[in-house]
Amino acid sequence: MELPEKPVEMLNYKEIITTGNLEDNTVSDATTQQPSTPTVSDILTALTAMAAQEAETISFDEAARLKQQFYQLHNEELRQQKAAFIEGGGAEADFVPAADENEENVKELLNVIKEKKAAMRQAIENERQANLEKKRALVKELTEMSEDTDNVNRHFQRAREIQTEFTAIGEVSPTESTALWKEYQEAVEHFYDQWKVNKELRDYDFKKNLADKEALIAEAAKLVEEEDIIVAFNSLQKLHEQWREIGPVAKELREEIWTKFKEHSSAINKRYQTFFEERKAREQENENAKTALCERIETLDLDSARTYAKWDELTKTVITAQEEWKGVGYASRKANAALFTRFRAACDNFFARKAEYFRTMKEELNENLLKKTALCEQAEALKDSTDWRKTSDRLVELQKEWKEIGTVAKRHSDAIWKRFQEACDYFFEQKKQATSSQRKEERDNLKAKQEIIEKLKELGSENSDLTRENAIKKLNELRAAWQSVGHVPFKEKDKVQETYRVLVGELSKKLDVRETRSRMASFENSIKEIAAEGGNRLGRERERLARVLENRRQELHTYENNMGFLSSKSKSGDSLLREMERKMNRIREDIADLENKIRLIDEQR
Repeated sequence: MELPEKPVEMLNYKEIITTGNLEDNTVSDATTQQPSTPTVSDILTALTAMAAQEAETISFDEAARLKQQFYQLHNEELRQQKAAFIEGGGAEADFVPAADENEENVKELLNVIKEKKAAMRQAIENERQANLEKKRALVKELTEMSEDTDNVNRHFQRAREIQTEFTAIGEVSPTESTALWKEYQEAVEHFYDQWKVNKELRDYDFKKNLADKEALIAEAAKLVEEEDIIVAFNSLQKLHEQWREIGPVAKELREEIWTKFKEHSSAINKRYQTFFEERKAREQENENAKTALCERIETLDLDSARTYAKWDELTKTVITAQEEWKGVGYASRKANAALFTRFRAACDNFFARKAEYFRTMKEELNENLLKKTALCEQAEALKDSTDWRKTSDRLVELQKEWKEIGTVAKRHSDAIWKRFQEACDYFFEQKKQATSSQRKEERDNLKAKQEIIEKLKELGSENSDLTRENAIKKLNELRAAWQSVGHVPFKEKDKVQETYRVLVGELSKKLDVRETRSRMASFENSIKEIAAEGGNRLGRERERLARVLENRRQELHTYENNMGFLSSKSKSGDSLLREMERKMNRIREDIADLENKIRLIDEQR
C-alpha cells in the first residue's frame, strides 16, 4: 500500500526550479518585498526535462504542481491584459485574449508526460494480468495435484517447485492480490493436509516456516512501538509481503501464529487510520480558518474609507490577518494553493486601493493648500482696511469659504491656519479699538431701556390710576420710546428684550390693545372710501404696496443670505448677528401687514 503524499503548500521543482515557500511570505502592499516565484521559462524548462525522463521516474504530482503554477502566472497575465484593455476604453465583453505560445508548449509537454505515464500504466497492467493468469494456473495445478493420490513423491517435489514459481512471479492487480493469495494459501495448505508426504520433509518445512513467521511477529511487535506511524505502516506492508511468501506451519499452530501477527498489524493500522483522520480534521480546521481570513479581507468596506484614520484602521486589520495566516497550518492539498491565491489577491486589492486613495488625497491636499493660501492673501490684503462693515462682511465670507475647503497636509495645517487667523484677528482687533466708543453708547441705551421697563411695570401695577385710554396711550409712548433706543451690550440684549416682550404682552392683553387690528380697520375704511370714489386710484395704491412688498421681500432675502456667512465667534461678529436678526423680524412683520393690505384691496376691486 502506498502512503498518501504529505500535503505541500507550493510547487517543488527539485533541481530545476528552486523557490522560497510562498506560504511563509506575508502578502503586503507595494512597499513589502514580494517572495520569489518561478517564471514561465523556469516552468517550461522543468516540464521539458521531465518529459525527457523515463516514465518510471516522472512524478504526476510534480507535473500537476508545475501546471498549476503556470496557470496561476498565465491567468494573472490575462487579468492584466483585460484590465489594460478596459482602461484603454474597450468593453469587457469585447476582450479577446492574445494567443499564448507558452500555453501551447505547456499543453504539448503535459500530453507527452501523460502519454508516457499512460503507456507505463498499461504495460504494468498487462504484466499484472499475465502474472495473474500464471499464478492462477499454478493454483489450479496444485489443486489438481491434491486429488491425485497415486503419485505422492512426484507431486510433493512439484508442489515445492510451484511455491517457488508462485513467489518468483511478479505482482498482480491490488484488487486481485488478496483473493488470489487466499486461494493459493488454501491450495498449499490443502495439499499438505491431504497428502501424506514424508514426515521428516514436512516437519522440516513446518519448523522452518514457523521460525520465519515468528521472526516476522517479533519485528511487527517492534513496529507497534515505533513513534513514526508512517515508517511503521510502510514497514508493516513489507512484513505482510514476506509472510505471504513463507509456506505453512503445522496445522495446530496456524491459527495461533496468524492471530499474533494480525493483532500487531491491527494495532499499527488503527494508529495509522487515527493519524490520517486527525490530520484530515486539522486540515479542515486550517481550511476553515484560512477561508475566514480571506472573507475578513474581502468584506472590508473600502468604499467608506475616506479618511487617513479609517485607512490606518483597515490596514491594521489586514496586517493582523496576515500575521494570523502565518500561524495557521496547512489545509488539504486541493484547497491550500487556491486559498493562498485568494488571500493574496484580497490583500493585493486592498493595498492597491489604499495606494490609489493616498495618491488622490495628495493631489487634493495640494489643491486645498493653494486655495487656503489664496484666502490668506485676500485676508492679509483686507486687514488694514477701515471700512469696518464692508470688510467685516468680506472676512466673514472668507471664513465661510475656508470652512468649505477640505483639509491640507498635516505639516502645513497649523501654519496656514495661523496665517489666516492672524490676518482676521488683526482686522477685528483694529475694529474693536476704533469702535470702543460704541460700548458706552450701548450701556447708556441699556440704562434707558431698563427705565422703560420700570415704567411698564408701574403701568401694569394695581396702583395705576390711569384710564384705559390713557394707559393705552402711555403704552404706545413707551413702545415708541423703546424702538428709538439703540443697541445695548450683547450679553444683556436677550434678557432685556425678553423682559420687555413679556411686559408688553401682558399689558396688551390686560388693556385689550388691538393696535394692529385698529390700523388695519382704519386702512380698510380708507380703501372703501377710495373704492367708492371710483377711478384708478385704488389700482395705483395696490401697485405701490406691491412694489413696497417686493422690496421688503428682497431685503429679507438679502439678510437671510448674509446670515449664512456670519460664523465668527468674536464679540463684534456676534453683535452683528443679533442686529441682523432683529431687523429680519421687523421686515417679516412689515411683509405680513403689506400682504393683508393688498388682500383687502383685492377684495374691494
